[in-house]
Amino acid sequence: MIESLLPASVRSAEVFGDVRPDHVFPEEEALVAKAVPKRRREFATVRACAREALGRLGVPAAPILPGVRGAPGWPAGVVGSMTHCDGYRAAAVASDRECAAIGVDAEPHGPLPEGVLEAVCIPPERSRIDRLAAGHPAVRWDRLLFSAKESVYKAWFPMTRRPLGFEDADIDFDPLRGRFTARLLVPGHTLSDGRRVEGFTGRWLAGPDIVITAIALGAPGAA
Repeated sequence: MIESLLPASVRSAEVFGDVRPDHVFPEEEALVAKAVPKRRREFATVRACAREALGRLGVPAAPILPGVRGAPGWPAGVVGSMTHCDGYRAAAVASDRECAAIGVDAEPHGPLPEGVLEAVCIPPERSRIDRLAAGHPAVRWDRLLFSAKESVYKAWFPMTRRPLGFEDADIDFDPLRGRFTARLLVPGHTLSDGRRVEGFTGRWLAGPDIVITAIALGAPGAA
């Protein structure tokens, strides 16, 4: 599923189950040794996806440890993103010569818990979400909005090391083309080629059980 949302320069892997929790490096195991079994399984499985994706990129397997604010610590020369929700785990990676940032997120395709939408959306988004829900009721647009905001954060923070709140990006969905735009409401970021990042464009997919959003920002000098 996730592969269809990403450019050819990005390698990805996904699974709809779990691997055994002992399929991790010792450094990783130490982080979840006291966690409940469910957490250990999802931790191990999403890293198995990440290592499979890295292998497709020609990068040897290595520990993937959380860094500042939990952002994955990728091998040198790699950018990437991981996601997991009930019944689904995935990772996407690329060379930093091809992509400046990647953000992917998957969520259950169901309504957000009460109060969450009000906490994550801004008034213009709420108006658009209401219109989308009326015109395209098969998609849970509230959940898709939450996922898109997560993908934006996952692309933004590793690239800038600057926090970004839910209220700091204005998301607009194209319901027919499966795309979305995210306009940043905070000062942008300048890449090494002078290009100014004031927002992101991404793609989305809504299946029966999950929704997925994905962003891949081209690196300076990349085609």
